[in-house]
Amino acid sequence: MWFTRTFNRLRGCVRPGARGSHAESARGSSCSYQLLHDFMELKYEGLVMHFDYVWLRDHCRSASCFNTKTNQRNLDTASIELNIRPSKSKVDEQHLYLTWPDGHVTRYSLSWLAQNSYEGQKRSAVQPRILWSSNIYSSAQVPSARWEKFMSCDEELKIFLNHLLLYGIAFVEDVPATLEATETVSQRVSLIRETMYGRMWNFTSDFSRGDTAYTKLALDRHTDTSYFQEPCGARAVENRLATHFDLTWSPGSWSSPKFQLVFHCLRHEGTGGRTLMVDGFHAADRVLRQTPENFELLSRVPIKHEYIEKLSEHQNHMIGVGPVLNVYPWNNEVYMIRYNNYDRSVINTVPHDVVQRWYTAHRHLTTELRRAENELWVKLKPGKVVFIDNWRVLHGRESFTGLRQLCGCYLTRDDMLNTARSLGLQA
Repeated sequence: MWFTRTFNRLRGCVRPGARGSHAESARGSSCSYQLLHDFMELKYEGLVMHFDYVWLRDHCRSASCFNTKTNQRNLDTASIELNIRPSKSKVDEQHLYLTWPDGHVTRYSLSWLAQNSYEGQKRSAVQPRILWSSNIYSSAQVPSARWEKFMSCDEELKIFLNHLLLYGIAFVEDVPATLEATETVSQRVSLIRETMYGRMWNFTSDFSRGDTAYTKLALDRHTDTSYFQEPCGARAVENRLATHFDLTWSPGSWSSPKFQLVFHCLRHEGTGGRTLMVDGFHAADRVLRQTPENFELLSRVPIKHEYIEKLSEHQNHMIGVGPVLNVYPWNNEVYMIRYNNYDRSVINTVPHDVVQRWYTAHRHLTTELRRAENELWVKLKPGKVVFIDNWRVLHGRESFTGLRQLCGCYLTRDDMLNTARSLGLQA
């Protein structure tokens, strides 16, 4: 939205100069293109794309420019003339050929250009997903993986990961009810991330930590580790709302709860304690469709989350900053929701004339998250391990009685996605 508008304005400043006498055009049986003053317009399979010449030279995949064994660039990008322009061009059924001023010839697959163009990315999902309510998920009858086959068969792991990517939750059954087996099944998916809670959790309602999770109280839906921050990534500045503050996009410059959750109930001698799960992406999509202005506020306004623990054995103070919704700016796809009313800190990063609108937008999202039809309730039992995408699915629980022993861990998200891609999944 905002990102597209900004770059449309930038392109608008350039294109008048491009409509000069330097324009060249050609047509193949499956595509047509024009070489304008400083960019190329390519039409292929109904998609109109625009490529800057520097980008085209930088993305040459010839042997001298790109190492196909390591999938790394050989070409020194800083050596490319910023005003470079091809001297010759031609197209056939499947490829575009450009000859550069130094005589170097680049061959591009037309399908590769379509896939990697800004326009192609804009209309494509980075990660396929199925948005769900309780009824949609239950009707899908998503099967659980089984312990023995899951641990020995890569195809079973691939099916499991596909379910996790599509729905944000997946289950493994028949796991031995031990901490060690839970650790083993978790490591099949990704690396375990050690935090201030330790490597593996194994806890009851003994309030041994300064967190409501260590009680018998009900927990409302939330995402974990909203107070973590691991900066990395690029930034792109929002113009319209940035009159008050610098709103940036980055999959890491804001705080990033970069973990998957694993839960295994080893023992429960009592009543209650069902686990609640809600698809945060489904709720965010409903906000976008109903009130785009609310969606934009939730994806642009940064707020703080904070975890303060002052116990004799544990002293921690964590602060994370970022918007409730994180989106890819080129296609407005939500890739992370950060929603935790327990850990949300003092709102002091929002100017007074935005505060009321932010609360209205937050209330809208909360209403969608709390709709009964969006709540999936599952009774965890010994042997049933649930994996939760903490970037997408909110979790909670109902209050309970008796002894309830739960174990689990955090998994690194990057390594889970790496496993999925290595098995041929889009992630």
